[in-house]
Amino acid sequence: MTRISEIDLPEATVAAARAGEAAAFEAIYAATAASLYTLLRRLVRRPAIAEELLQETFVDVLEHIGAFEGRCPLAAWIRKIAMNRALMYLRSPWHRGLEWLDKDPGGADRLPSPAADPAALPDAALERALMTLPAISRAVVWLHDVEGLTHADIGFALGRTPSFSKSQLARAHRRLREALGRESDIAEGLPCAPT
Repeated sequence: MTRISEIDLPEATVAAARAGEAAAFEAIYAATAASLYTLLRRLVRRPAIAEELLQETFVDVLEHIGAFEGRCPLAAWIRKIAMNRALMYLRSPWHRGLEWLDKDPGGADRLPSPAADPAALPDAALERALMTLPAISRAVVWLHDVEGLTHADIGFALGRTPSFSKSQLARAHRRLREALGRESDIAEGLPCAPT
C-alpha cells in the first residue's frame, strides 16, 4: 500500500481538477482513495464509518479544490482533510455515545486466527492489537508511527498538548506489546498469563 505522502499527482492533473474537469477528479480519487481509506480505517474501527468519512472527504475536495493554493502536495492536502474529518468524528458526542458498539472491533474478528495461517500472523496480530486500543490512542499511534506526524501536530489536531500525544503513544505502545505478547503465546500454544 502506497503511503499518502508518497503519492505524486501530476501538476496537469491538479490544474485540471482546479478547473473542474471530472476526469482529473477521477484520476485523483483513483490515486488516493485506497491510501486514504487505510488511514481512515485505522483511525475509526468501523468500516462503514471509514467509507462514509472517505466520501465526505472527497465531497470536501470537490467543493474546496479552488481554495487549494499548492503550498503542499495535493495528496497531503487531501490527507489533512480526511484526518480532520476522522478526528472530528472521534471527538463528537455522537461517536462517544456509540462507543459501546465498538467493543467488538467491527472486522477484527474476521482477520485470520493465528492457527489459520502462520504466515499472516504478524500482520493479523498487529491489526487485532491495534483494534483493541481506544480510538484516540489508536489515532495517535497511527498518526505518529505510520503517517509520521510530530507530537506537536497530533496534539494540535486533537486540541491537546504535545505531551498528551506523547503519553497516549507511550501507553498505547505498552498495550500493544502486551497484546502482541499474548498473541505470540497463543500461536506457540503456551498458556496465557492473566491480564
